Amino acid sequence: MTRSARRTRRTLQVAGAGAAALLALSACSSSDDSSSSKSDTSASASPKMSGTVTVFAAASLQESFTTLGKEFEKANPGTKVTFNFGGSDTLAASITGGAPADVFAAASPKTMAIVTDKKDAVGTPATFVRNQLEIATLPGNPDKVSSLKDLTKSSLKVVLCDKTVPCGAAAQKALTASKLKLTPVSYEQDVKSALTKVELKEADAAVVYKTDVHAAGSKVQGVEFPESADAINDYPIVLLKNAPNAVAAKAFIALVQSAEGQKVLSAAGFLKP
Repeated sequence: MTRSARRTRRTLQVAGAGAAALLALSACSSSDDSSSSKSDTSASASPKMSGTVTVFAAASLQESFTTLGKEFEKANPGTKVTFNFGGSDTLAASITGGAPADVFAAASPKTMAIVTDKKDAVGTPATFVRNQLEIATLPGNPDKVSSLKDLTKSSLKVVLCDKTVPCGAAAQKALTASKLKLTPVSYEQDVKSALTKVELKEADAAVVYKTDVHAAGSKVQGVEFPESADAINDYPIVLLKNAPNAVAAKAFIALVQSAEGQKVLSAAGFLKP
């Protein structure tokens, strides 16, 4: 074979190897594109949230949950979050009675148990925040209330939450631990009702949550008392068994438990779980 022929053969071999490499790269690229396409298709196949999410929540969660509801709607166009705020025991009774709802957030494990004992919840409730009691007085604290014992003065008109409501049960626990007896002018069905009595100057003081004093701003003045540390309430949240919108309900619960949700709750005065 001549030198010229050998050179030509070598050139063809190199060209052939290059073509083979290009084909291999093309096949690899095609495979990657295919898997990417499958991945994209899988992602777009996830159900899009829409419709209304109905949340039954303890009255003390009103301000923070309303904020989170707006954030949820903004992040998920086509959804709407509606709330039913009230005493946890009343809400629990409504749920077990068949009221349509997606999520229940209670102010105590005891009231949550009303729902779980009836098998009306899905999975195990998760504690997402805790709350501590505080005394709410008239602005400026004209009666100079400085302790839980001061509330036992006969000259003071004091309001408590009903004993069946978490804030009332916690107040009774603190009073019992302190060996104090207090006869309020009224027992209220939820913490907001108790606070309103002070805001309207229909009562001199009320035992409520720190978060409620925080939310009231200048309408009341808060007085901390050490006994409250022995009566801190855990707040559990759960998806309900017959949730009309379970997909969106799970997403709302995830928001509440997320770093963003916890930031909103902490700003409202709640303690971390």
